[in-house]
Amino acid sequence: WFESGSMPDAQLHYPFENAEVFEASFPAEFIAEGLDQTRGWFYTLTVLAAALYDKPAFRNVIVNGMVSAEDGKKMSKRLRNYTPPDQLMETYGADALRLYLINSGLVRGDEQRFSDTGVRDITRRALLPWYNAFSFLKTYAEIDQWSPDKGHHLGENILDRWILSRLQTLKTSVTREMNAYRLYNVVPQLFTFIEEMTNWYIRLNRSRFWVKDITADKIAAYSTLYTALLELSQVMAPFAPFLSEYVYRELANLSGTPPNPESVHHCDYPESEEPLVQPELEIAVDRMQQVILLGRQKREDVKVGLRTPLRRLTVINRDESLLTEMGKLEGYLRSELNVHSVAYSADESAFIELGAKPNFPLLGKRLGKRMKEFQGLINNLSADQISDLQANGSIDLNGERFDDAEIEVVQQPKAGTNTVSNRFIAVDLDCTLDDELVRGGYARAMVRILQDTRKEKGLNVIDRVAVRYDGHEALILAAEEHREYIMSETLATTFDHDTWSDQIQKTEIDGKPFRFHVSKATFGQKG
Repeated sequence: WFESGSMPDAQLHYPFENAEVFEASFPAEFIAEGLDQTRGWFYTLTVLAAALYDKPAFRNVIVNGMVSAEDGKKMSKRLRNYTPPDQLMETYGADALRLYLINSGLVRGDEQRFSDTGVRDITRRALLPWYNAFSFLKTYAEIDQWSPDKGHHLGENILDRWILSRLQTLKTSVTREMNAYRLYNVVPQLFTFIEEMTNWYIRLNRSRFWVKDITADKIAAYSTLYTALLELSQVMAPFAPFLSEYVYRELANLSGTPPNPESVHHCDYPESEEPLVQPELEIAVDRMQQVILLGRQKREDVKVGLRTPLRRLTVINRDESLLTEMGKLEGYLRSELNVHSVAYSADESAFIELGAKPNFPLLGKRLGKRMKEFQGLINNLSADQISDLQANGSIDLNGERFDDAEIEVVQQPKAGTNTVSNRFIAVDLDCTLDDELVRGGYARAMVRILQDTRKEKGLNVIDRVAVRYDGHEALILAAEEHREYIMSETLATTFDHDTWSDQIQKTEIDGKPFRFHVSKATFGQKG
């Protein structure tokens, strides 16, 4: 250990030679080792440097925790209680292994029980969705022969502006955390952005890529997704170097020219562009996502599937400026929750009864015998006091300050409403059904069946089809009422009610028989 502690000078044969090199590099900028070196190398380096030079041997120390097998035992070739790293990388890729380790407690000096499923989940949660987002852009760009050098235009679509704002926020956050070497705060943010880009931005904007003509809005959608993917590859380069390089080079190939610079690892790290940052819009979209999740929860509670349209959704929040901002997203709300109309209300008291109760595990230790006194005060907080607690994060009661972790806010729907809520927002969803709404659900079910059939037949995403159908009279009426919608969603050039017996497929919708036939449309067929 004495020899290891002598490393800074001994490796240079100082003081007998290399004096200038040693003095220029001592103390070291950082050392890096496992937690087990705290009482070993870290200690002897410090003791000898202090004794010889009256200063530490290093300015920073990066400590990783210890890795054990999934069963908590030491990894052992004899026990075969781990998968060899080369086999893991062959199965899931080096990027997945790298991200798994960076996202673990190891970078905080904690012990980590290594799990193969953890590496697999990184692939499922981040790498595959990211690749699929690139694949989506490439597929439709090649169909439309779009490339960034031919047409790059950022429009005014609200979700375009949102994802570009989120991209700037991501770049700012990653830079801040990396400067402080808080790796454990970086990867979760990357995962969140990938999820937002794939599960929200692309999913809510697919129809813009599907339209037949090349419009300014379609070019804006291509340009926005291209920008997000390009800069994400640059942000991700230190964390997932291989997939970052692949996506970067493939994006360059859209233009048919070599990438410049030739590697993502030769690019400057991207910096946030302040004019693109819109924090109010980011909050509004986050609340829109909360509304969609609450609406789906309500539908599940009353057993009404998403394919069945509902009449009315009311979004409830006391912040009227937020409601105004969310009004710009109304089309997405109607589509995602399949409702005919959306209303907004800042009068939370008309829909929600607020209550409060103490967090006994926290307050019991703090208040002791005074717990009963404050329990009564907390249980009797008024709606205004609870609103102040939610807005400010704390409240004063009889000379004591309580934060929102010590007082739990309880939200109950008022009698006669269909309200569901969380700590961010509330919704009231009218779930009353009538025959017209039920038929709308049948139409959506038909679209799903026909789309699945397209895939089974191996048709391309742009192939037009001819459809014939028959079945229960309620389904025939639904098909007639929603003919235009069904044809648009399935790219059908013809959609005809026909009674025939050959080459049909049979299924059921809500227990009612539905018969149909899908074929690739021939040239000249028109609806």
